Amino acid sequence: MVNAARRPGLVIAVDGPSGAGKSSTSREVAARLGCAYLDTGSMYRALAVWCADHRIAADDTDAVVAAARDLPLEITPSPAGFTVALDGRDVTARLHRPEVSGMVSGYAAVRDARRSLNARMRAIIAASGRIVVEGRDITTVVAPDADLRVLLQADPARRIARREAELNGAADRKTVTEQVVGRDAADSASSKFETPAAGVVLIDSTELTLEQVVDKVIGLVPAELREPARAH
Repeated sequence: MVNAARRPGLVIAVDGPSGAGKSSTSREVAARLGCAYLDTGSMYRALAVWCADHRIAADDTDAVVAAARDLPLEITPSPAGFTVALDGRDVTARLHRPEVSGMVSGYAAVRDARRSLNARMRAIIAASGRIVVEGRDITTVVAPDADLRVLLQADPARRIARREAELNGAADRKTVTEQVVGRDAADSASSKFETPAAGVVLIDSTELTLEQVVDKVIGLVPAELREPARAH
């Protein structure tokens, strides 16, 4: 039996392709379990924004690696108010614009830049104690020892429809399709997220509502870890 006063924190890692429901699911799970929330993809997007603003091309690998190492990144890991700032400037709203989605894979493919950002992710996880982390490589590279590791999947048509709804008309169907399917193809060169690794639970969200997926994830968390530890 786990002693509540000494119980370790809770780390839930959620992986999967674009539009599978990682963000919505992870935010809601974090809110219901009293956890912090980290969208690691936002860190790669922030790197892409910083590099674009400073005219650093994705194929200038030395400059990209240096940018990732020195990136003036500040993150508020909250499910209710997740924000990302660069050099003190809030860039959260900018991160999911089509032009950023179209270029992020090129920067994320730079191996040493990934290593630098992965180290930052692990530091945020360690500092948070209880956290739901979502994004590429989370279940296998960033948090392979998480208490629960989940791979969310969904068929491409459903993923494209979900991304269209998220963008609320900001991009047409062709652009959204290219972002979802094209980014999966680009990211697959540097990240494995299509099949679950050993110990990773696969959830197909194609025919499930958000609430059903959230319930499934929470149902997989050991009962003694669902409530934050309380001091006596």
